[in-house]
Amino acid sequence: MAKRNEIMKRSVGIDYEKYATGPLSFDYARLMEDTGYDIETVGRIQAETAVGNTPMVQLKNLTDLARSTAPAGKGARIFVKDEAQNPSGSFKDRRASISVYEAKKKGYKGVVAATSGNYGAAVASQAAKLGLSCIIVQEAFDSHGIAQPEIAEKTRACEAYGAEVIRLSVGPELFYVFLLVLAETGYFNASLYTPYSILGIETLGAELVRDLSVVDGGLHPDVVVATHAGGGNITGTGRGLLKSGVSDTMLVGASVDLSGLHMASDTDFNRKSFTTGHTGFGIPFATWPDRADVPRNAARPLRYMDRFVTVTQGEVFYITQTLAELEGMERGPAGNTSLTAAFALAREMERDKIIVVQETEYTGAGKHPIAQLNLAKKMGVEVRRGNPMENAPGEAIVIPEHPSQIQVVDVDMEGLRSSYVKNAGRSLKPGESPGAGDIAFLSEDCRGTEDFVRRMLSEAQ
Repeated sequence: MAKRNEIMKRSVGIDYEKYATGPLSFDYARLMEDTGYDIETVGRIQAETAVGNTPMVQLKNLTDLARSTAPAGKGARIFVKDEAQNPSGSFKDRRASISVYEAKKKGYKGVVAATSGNYGAAVASQAAKLGLSCIIVQEAFDSHGIAQPEIAEKTRACEAYGAEVIRLSVGPELFYVFLLVLAETGYFNASLYTPYSILGIETLGAELVRDLSVVDGGLHPDVVVATHAGGGNITGTGRGLLKSGVSDTMLVGASVDLSGLHMASDTDFNRKSFTTGHTGFGIPFATWPDRADVPRNAARPLRYMDRFVTVTQGEVFYITQTLAELEGMERGPAGNTSLTAAFALAREMERDKIIVVQETEYTGAGKHPIAQLNLAKKMGVEVRRGNPMENAPGEAIVIPEHPSQIQVVDVDMEGLRSSYVKNAGRSLKPGESPGAGDIAFLSEDCRGTEDFVRRMLSEAQ
């Protein structure tokens, strides 16, 4: 662990220290620009491996269902970007494409990623296309050897693309093993949090604007909903919207509410039915993004997220089945998290408004709701129909009896901002104090005033 910084610098080819501008601040814009990739170049690279340019689908039947349970005059039209059409079945191909391209360009022989989600399959798929070796490190089991079916499904996918998969039980050894693999192989760190990963998602935001202009006569989305976990999805989509000249679209992050469950807990590991897109990642990465596996996280969600809402596991399972039955689209759970939120939000909006869900993901045996619910029952979690507000993470999954019961719960954005600034303040080393540049950086990073930042830093002391 003492060689962490040296290993990271060698494995991503970025000297993060040269971007530091103060004890808390760094030059974010320069970090992104120095990669040398503009959005047009990213699009051309992705097109070479069949990534992106996925269909925009209007969900007419789901819109009708939302309107049937909405107040008079309410019920925005719902569109979805069908990212399941990417090579490995999710938007994560966009993230992986530029990282793997960069690894190939710099002469690395292979790539490594630590992930139990779709990103592993995406990295493995892109590495296969460019002829690089690939190693994926996963947290897959609890201490009893019981595997999450969704993670087992992703293991299968990674191995199908030719990757070596190192499967670990839940615990702190993940990062140590990841560093060890990087040190021993000399492979490229295809981290979710490098600038390359975020740049790859910008094309998704740009395509939302382009696609909607084609199918709906030049209108911009009023609201875009993105499933929020580590912050990259929100960040890349927001940057893509801005680069397309769209600044008045509300960007909403949506996560499954898993409050009370600890992601590193052996007991809680299999008591959740979603491996990503939940508050166990969404809250910590919003309030302290630099907890990532690189020194400076390029995913800065508070810069771009206008509203953050949660939904329950039972509500997502309900919408997953409804999407299949009404729209003929069987898709996996992570993208359906944002769709569930969009269904509820559409009922708040006027009928002439447009709400876009910016992703779907593939589904498979382990990602199917039945596999997830069977594991939940095996772990002692109650599964029943009823009012989803009775949902209790780790104890009860309550699937709605009627679509009118689906609703979002707002997360306090001001609370997130204050936690972020306080966490930054607590990261200062003895003898360090924030300067004017640090205050300005934190203000921009959380979209709070400089007076707000000073007040929160004072409270953190």
